[in-house]
Amino acid sequence: MERVLTVGLDGSPASLAAARWAADEAERRNLTLRLLHAWPMLAPEPAATPAEVDQNYWAKRLVHTAQAELQSRHPGLSVVGDLVADDAQDALLHAASESEMLVLGSQGLAAVASYFLGDISLAVVARAERPAVLVRAERPEEEHRSLSGAPGDVVVALKLHGPCDDLLEFAFTTAAARGVPVRALHGRSMPLHAYTPWGVDHTVTQEERHEAHQGLRQVLRPWREKFPGVTVSDSVRLDSPAKAVVAATTGAQLLVVGRRRHHPPLTPRLGPVAQAAAHHAPCPVAVVPHD
Repeated sequence: MERVLTVGLDGSPASLAAARWAADEAERRNLTLRLLHAWPMLAPEPAATPAEVDQNYWAKRLVHTAQAELQSRHPGLSVVGDLVADDAQDALLHAASESEMLVLGSQGLAAVASYFLGDISLAVVARAERPAVLVRAERPEEEHRSLSGAPGDVVVALKLHGPCDDLLEFAFTTAAARGVPVRALHGRSMPLHAYTPWGVDHTVTQEERHEAHQGLRQVLRPWREKFPGVTVSDSVRLDSPAKAVVAATTGAQLLVVGRRRHHPPLTPRLGPVAQAAAHHAPCPVAVVPHD
């Protein structure tokens, strides 16, 4: 079966940035790039319809224009267009189940009205069965920097309790393909007993930091052995995990965060760290589902 990376396309600046990011990643991973445009009102395809009366003209043009641009940038990459007459969220979730990765444009907390991918990207990411990456629209200087291969690392946010192999597999595979380091990040809120009337008890902070570093090194040990060519560092921030993750992503190429496939009833599908990353992280954010 053909291995595919799917990107949702709607013509917005964010979705076009996502398509460019996805093309780079598909080429690194030797995957076929699938450009998916979904619209419930897509008309059945008639035979030999002139462009001036083709109800699907603009949808076709959107996909074909993006496909031509990406093919010119990546001549050796297999790029296919796919028009689907379906609700965008349903189509993207179905595509995610068939893909190695799903890439979506993200509006973050932009004040302007977003296109449909900006509206539904978080809902899709919260339900996708495969890793999903959110990519923001880039300012011209950011696009030039990303395309020129500027240095940076892959940051992976770790809790240190519960499974994290899926996150680390994704982070190390991505870093190895890009030839960049991995930075394992752990954010930890200070316990109440660390606070005293005269300030913070530095003995407690040192203990917390030492314990966290030990935990990170233990978790990372087998991955260092599995990916000997990837430089690895660990970072501990004594702050709320959500704040720590957002603060640590400046200059990163990618942030990798986790999402539980199975969550308690009446709780959000995306935890506070993933929510904060999706809304505030300046770099692309990969949300990796795990058990």
